[in-house]
Amino acid sequence: MTSTLTGPAASRTTSGKRRARTPHAGPAARPRRRRVPAWLAAVPLLAFTAIAFGVPAIAMLGGAFTVDDPAGGPASYGTENLATSLQGAYLTALLGSVKLSGTAAVLATLLGLPLAQAVVTSRSRALREAVLTASGVLANFGGVPLAFAFVATLGNAGVLTRQLGLADKGWSLYSFWGLVLVYLYFLIPLMVLTITPALDGLRGQWREAARSNGATTAQYWRHVALPVLLPSLLGGFVLLFGSAFAAYATAAAMVGSAVPLVTLQISDALSGNVLVGQENVALALSLDMVVVAGLVMAVYLPLQRRSSRWLA
Repeated sequence: MTSTLTGPAASRTTSGKRRARTPHAGPAARPRRRRVPAWLAAVPLLAFTAIAFGVPAIAMLGGAFTVDDPAGGPASYGTENLATSLQGAYLTALLGSVKLSGTAAVLATLLGLPLAQAVVTSRSRALREAVLTASGVLANFGGVPLAFAFVATLGNAGVLTRQLGLADKGWSLYSFWGLVLVYLYFLIPLMVLTITPALDGLRGQWREAARSNGATTAQYWRHVALPVLLPSLLGGFVLLFGSAFAAYATAAAMVGSAVPLVTLQISDALSGNVLVGQENVALALSLDMVVVAGLVMAVYLPLQRRSSRWLA
């Protein structure tokens, strides 16, 4: 006898066979989309960086090590330009830039820290935003407009110079200390912007714990706050040093050759104001500046990482 299934049993058997014959169509069977590597988004930036910075750097290196033949023969490669850049007036200008940048950076660090602390501890939100906004503007205010503003105010015929009789007291804006004063105008706001996040990272529990143990405000700053802020302070100093070291337009418009600076020497060598044919020496001086800036950044980056670990 042959039994025939009818009803629900037959439908279950038929559907089971249909499921067995039909392949499973799920997410695994769909074609996977190939993910684009994330680094491809940075290709335009890398290309721009290579063109804007790489090509000038290669040209600078090639010119710094290229020695021209005075007799008109073919040029050769050597270190004569680098040796010349570290002698005589060029060395004096390089040391003058280091001295000026170091002095201005130290003063800006010492003056910017209490100003930033006053802003951080202020209860007025409007005052904090106003000071930080003004600092952002003043930190980028430089060049010929800044030189003109100081010449009109504190120059030989400036408004304050005549009203206060500063010329009779031996004041001169076109000197080393006059240039330091001008540099402080944009370095102090830069220090405020640099150190404010670190001051915000100081926890109130640290001050309360110090007070609970009988520490005064001076002891708190000496044994707690300043050791924590020291990497940020040194990093800010290095940043200010680099900004002052690379400044050119303000000094060129205000003091000219009265104060020996390496940026002014590079300009004179490129334009042939002193000696003709010293373009490669100017490129060697530029290489010296790059080396100094590299040393500055080598100090700044580890300090910044160490400070971020404490203040995170």
